[in-house]
Amino acid sequence: MESFLTLVAPLSDATGLPMVTTALLSLIALGVSGHFGIRYAVKRLTAVADTTATRWDDVVFYSISPPIQWAMWIAIIYGLLSLFEEAQGLRNALVHVADAGLILLVGWLLHRVSTGVENELLSEHRGPRNSDDRATISAVARLARITVWVLSLLMVLQSQGVSVSGLLAFGGVGGIAVGFAAKDLLANFLGGLSIYLDRPFAVGDWIRSPDRQIEGTVEDIGLRMTRIRTFDQRPLYVPNSTFSSVSLENPSRMTNRRIYETIGVRYEDASRVAAIVKDVMAMFRSHDDIAQDRTLIVNFNHMGPSSLDFFVYAFTKTTNWVEYHAIKEDVLLRILAIVEDNGAEIAFPTHTIHQVLPEPADT
Repeated sequence: MESFLTLVAPLSDATGLPMVTTALLSLIALGVSGHFGIRYAVKRLTAVADTTATRWDDVVFYSISPPIQWAMWIAIIYGLLSLFEEAQGLRNALVHVADAGLILLVGWLLHRVSTGVENELLSEHRGPRNSDDRATISAVARLARITVWVLSLLMVLQSQGVSVSGLLAFGGVGGIAVGFAAKDLLANFLGGLSIYLDRPFAVGDWIRSPDRQIEGTVEDIGLRMTRIRTFDQRPLYVPNSTFSSVSLENPSRMTNRRIYETIGVRYEDASRVAAIVKDVMAMFRSHDDIAQDRTLIVNFNHMGPSSLDFFVYAFTKTTNWVEYHAIKEDVLLRILAIVEDNGAEIAFPTHTIHQVLPEPADT
């Protein structure tokens, strides 16, 4: 600070202001200039980084910008306090806080690095990722952030003279009491941890439970509960411990969608059933949207009360809900056309009533 006062002494003489006032204004001006200078420099570097083939430099610039600005302001404020003799005691007290501030800034920096890496790995330009990959990346990133802040907190306590070993020993004994008092909270936390490790679903997946009235798209997986957006656009909040005791389906991870329908024709068309079944099978074999490597069945299998039934069993290549229904519609229309081309008709429930007329009386 003495060197800084020497530098601003000519400015104080030129303006006629007291040395302390000149130094104070100079430090504030330096802070403001540095704040906007860092922002401008990062913005320019980010623009240059956008032109490079790699995107990891974007992650670095995203991570360092706010922490380095705060570090600069902490240094400026610390310097301002040194200008006032009456603030010397406060300044000496802040020396003990400096280590804690540095640790928190490093923790914040690592937190932003973790977030940037996660966003980069999940970005669209890297191509589509399946649900398992997205769940793994999100889980590792979130656990990394939790670890960073837990270690940062322990280091801050250690820097302030708190015995971390004694705290951990107390936690071992007190953890039993806390466990009973916060049983549900711990159960939900461990349930969230099991979701991150087992990866039954990820954000964006459509899930449903046959055991409970749970169905919708996962929007967020928290440490205590998971937020699901139902198909009527209502948010559904489910405690994480629930997922350890219910069966869960994840339709988002299906590889194909199934078409399974039964079609009935009239008994009058019995002679045409074999030809219809053969033509329908040929239609499936030549259909561009039907997966040929999956089970494909078309068979006459039932003589119903008023129809001769055959069933179709096939899988579409797409798993998209809207596309699936368009393909299914096309398949059913083609089946109707095949039935009509073979001179047959789709059956509908009918009843035949045989009426016995009385014999005419002898005259």
